[in-house]
Amino acid sequence: MQPTTGPHPGGPLRVLFLCTRNACRSQIAEAWARHLKADVVERDSVGTHARGLDPLAVKAMAEVGLDISGQPSKTLSDVSHIPFDYVVTVCSDAHESCPVFPGRATVVHVGFDDPPRLATHAASEEEALTHYRRVREEIRALIEQFPHVLETTTRRDP
Repeated sequence: MQPTTGPHPGGPLRVLFLCTRNACRSQIAEAWARHLKADVVERDSVGTHARGLDPLAVKAMAEVGLDISGQPSKTLSDVSHIPFDYVVTVCSDAHESCPVFPGRATVVHVGFDDPPRLATHAASEEEALTHYRRVREEIRALIEQFPHVLETTTRRDP
């Protein structure tokens, strides 16, 4: 499917994954998009407040052969110059506080559970990782449907 929206018809879609801390879910989404859809999606991820990578997210992605340890944790100011076609909010907090984006960016919300929050009371790292693995696979399933899912998901234009 050739994209027809955005400032560059016929080229890859520019997609930003937005979360609160850019530590886990948005980083996982960026990695899956790079791995699975590099030919149709230019991707980036940011947080409303960057915090640094979550070590268990790094570990969960390493289990599937994807190294996110070098991905920087960024904020919106780091990508404000990029004309995104879509901004995908992957947590409710980021969706509620999502700023207006210049240009024609369409905001799409696809919320995922917060693995660090779910793992708070885990008795072991292995138990904590079960939450990260589940969310990792849910995000993978979403990215596998790109770009079609972006056109069909309920969205809110800024």
